[in-house]
Amino acid sequence: MSDNLRGSLFMVLAMLGFAIEDMALKRVAGAGMPVGEILIFFGGGGALLFAVLTRMQGQPIWHPAVISPRMLVKAAFEVMGRLFYTLAIALTALSSASAILQATPLVVVAGAALIFGEKVGWRRWSAILLGLAGVLIILRPGLDGFTPASLLAVLGLLGFAGRDLATRAAPRVLSNFQLGIYGFLAMVPTGAGLLIWQGGAVWPDAAMAAQLTGAVVVGVMAYWALTVAMRSGEVSVVTPFRYTRLVFALILGVLVFGERPDAATLIGSAIVVAAGIYTLLRSRRAA
Repeated sequence: MSDNLRGSLFMVLAMLGFAIEDMALKRVAGAGMPVGEILIFFGGGGALLFAVLTRMQGQPIWHPAVISPRMLVKAAFEVMGRLFYTLAIALTALSSASAILQATPLVVVAGAALIFGEKVGWRRWSAILLGLAGVLIILRPGLDGFTPASLLAVLGLLGFAGRDLATRAAPRVLSNFQLGIYGFLAMVPTGAGLLIWQGGAVWPDAAMAAQLTGAVVVGVMAYWALTVAMRSGEVSVVTPFRYTRLVFALILGVLVFGERPDAATLIGSAIVVAAGIYTLLRSRRAA
């Protein structure tokens, strides 16, 4: 098996895992568990699993670089992304929230140009603007189909894009697993604050506990598969398979939640995906 094929397969598996994770969290929220409590369980469980993986790699769990200003910025964006995206999938259709999230690579490219001074030509800027137009088609501001809660997905998108940009500037002495520990751990106090504001926790029944545990395990495995994918093949070949997450989300949304994405959502999703793939290919050529 070639490195590109191996990387592509692991990328598809990672995106399937993330889609299943989103589905499980949405089901738990729909069963009555507050989003703040979900963040506490999900963040604490993910941090614990990443701590185990870190020790298995012979790496220390604690490093002084964890409290560096860059890591604190990364943690803040991680919290923003996870908080608002979890609220989005709890309150809106899984398919539309996932479609909006697919614009993250476009925002990352724009941020890299504006913040890190990376050179981005007019073709990629055009693709970025086109992709953002696709997001507007999904949102439909000012039209009858507009759902204000969909803006939560946009805030989640900005948080995850900021996290990815901050990760580029994170201290190199920290491994991906070490970054994962504190990225997940930051959700715990955030979830606690949200839970206090929401008005209290509920005791999870067996179904809730099983789905939360499954979301944590699948999410961490998906993160590992993503790491393997990005280290296996060429970025220009492997990365476009990131958009299979939207396909899986659409399928799960229809089969599990009975969603019926309308024409605007499908057209906007296609525009976002096409713009993202074009931007990635142009970035590879420019590199």
